[in-house]
Amino acid sequence: MRRVLSVRDMTNRVRTARRAAARALLLVVAVLGMELVVTGAASADPASSTWAKLRMCESSGRYSINTGNGYYGAYQFDLPTWRSVGGQGRPDQASPREQDYRALYLYRMRGWQPWECGGMLGLANDGDARSKRVPSWEEAAYIGGGGQPTPPAPKPQPAPPPGPPGATPAWPGLVYAYGDCAPALRTFQLRMNAFGYGFSGTGCYYDKTRTAVLDLQRANGINDSGRLGPKTWKAAWEGKAPR
Repeated sequence: MRRVLSVRDMTNRVRTARRAAARALLLVVAVLGMELVVTGAASADPASSTWAKLRMCESSGRYSINTGNGYYGAYQFDLPTWRSVGGQGRPDQASPREQDYRALYLYRMRGWQPWECGGMLGLANDGDARSKRVPSWEEAAYIGGGGQPTPPAPKPQPAPPPGPPGATPAWPGLVYAYGDCAPALRTFQLRMNAFGYGFSGTGCYYDKTRTAVLDLQRANGINDSGRLGPKTWKAAWEGKAPR
């Protein structure tokens, strides 16, 4: 004989069904919340285009660069900093994928502070800067340099036409900044040797060239931007000695 449910039985069944539905809803909310946290963490790191700008400023995007100045690879790590984020050997000998990973690791430890170009480019710290959260290799894969070939060296630019002995060479028409390489920069470096700077004439603008540019600008009342423009160029031959 079929049992007829009492009002109490029906009420209990409704309550049980409601509790099950509530638990299911809470589970869905929890899962969605975890996805939002993961997505938010990923989006808190700098965009791949920002990393590309940093690499271009630091090293012209060259992962294998080693100019002998104590800074190596696309992100211009020095050895103590490289080792502080788990790197072994020299940065320029590591794969692009590893250099990208160590750069993100360093960013999460210290933000943009270790990179001079961070300030020059006006880069702002994002949500993960200084979070101390060690990234996974997968989290660093988006940076983009790991799967790209090393960019070709910049096309050589013509050196300024020679002038008469002792005359100022013609301004090459370009403003040079940290990370640039050009024959005109070699001309400038060799000129600054007259003031005791001891350049070998690499033609690449790194720390030593920046120091000479700033010294020259300050000695001649030029805005000390660190960029080698026409006024600074002229001052190297016609201005006050920086030392």
